[in-house]
Amino acid sequence: MASLTRNLGLAFLCVLFGFVCFSNAQLSSNYYGVSCPNLQTIVSNAVRQAVNREARLGASILRLFFHDCFVNGCDASILMDDTTTFTGEKNANPNRNSLRGFEVIDTIKTQVEAACPNVVSCSDILALAVREGVVLVEGPSWDVQFGRRDARTASLSAANTQLPQTSSSLSTLISLFSTKGLSSSDMTALLGSHTIGQARCTTFRKRIYDETNIDSQFATTLRATCPASGGDANLASLDVQTPSRFDNNYYQNLVARRGLLHSDQELFNGGSQDALVRSYSTNDGAFRSDFAAAMVKMGNISPLSGNNGEIRRNCRAIN
Repeated sequence: MASLTRNLGLAFLCVLFGFVCFSNAQLSSNYYGVSCPNLQTIVSNAVRQAVNREARLGASILRLFFHDCFVNGCDASILMDDTTTFTGEKNANPNRNSLRGFEVIDTIKTQVEAACPNVVSCSDILALAVREGVVLVEGPSWDVQFGRRDARTASLSAANTQLPQTSSSLSTLISLFSTKGLSSSDMTALLGSHTIGQARCTTFRKRIYDETNIDSQFATTLRATCPASGGDANLASLDVQTPSRFDNNYYQNLVARRGLLHSDQELFNGGSQDALVRSYSTNDGAFRSDFAAAMVKMGNISPLSGNNGEIRRNCRAIN
């Protein structure tokens, strides 16, 4: 009762004196409705220009968001550069020589700052850019929630331990997603993001040369792109059928044992996710709906709010 009285008293003072009072309120889809009403137009136009220039960037931005949210929440820590006095997450094993699209976020931030200075966080810009990128490659849309603030810190060690690896087993994947409050069904839907984008030879070489749960013709074709030694940076599409279109062919490929990464094929390998993979492989609508819902859920992982964090002026460095 005393706690309730204190909270009501604080709320009254906030209204009476016009204080800016923060709480751990949930994110909101209209957070910038007054403070930056053109935000969605700015981001949409910038992402469209980027994806028109290089279709792969839609997938790259999506991966940035995933790798950000999985390390201490969706706080834009993934965007920060290393300096002589600061160690970020870009050189973690799952990120080094792999993450792309930073310059797209830089461009958007510059334009947003010109329109609404010191208002919109880098983490919210990234969250919105992801949705726009997915929509541009014919993927589903969802209501992006806003109100995140940007981290002043990053964690190289957490990035090395909390992000799934391309070699992860199904049990490891389920465990890693579970620690972020995401169910195994959320995981299977979210990994459907591999319906777009590409992967480097070094991430799938072992699968195409050493593993047996792989279509033999698929493996043979990939060996021409990815030799047994050398060519580590050579690229292959995660979805060989429609690599630039968001659809359920990723799951059809898994059923046919044509998952590019070991971690992909783990979703359909005699385990707990087989039935859901089969369902998504024949029901594109169910996949799209579940993916959109899971993206909202992932975007709510441990956001900074109130006086925590800051609104970075440059997404690559703390203020």
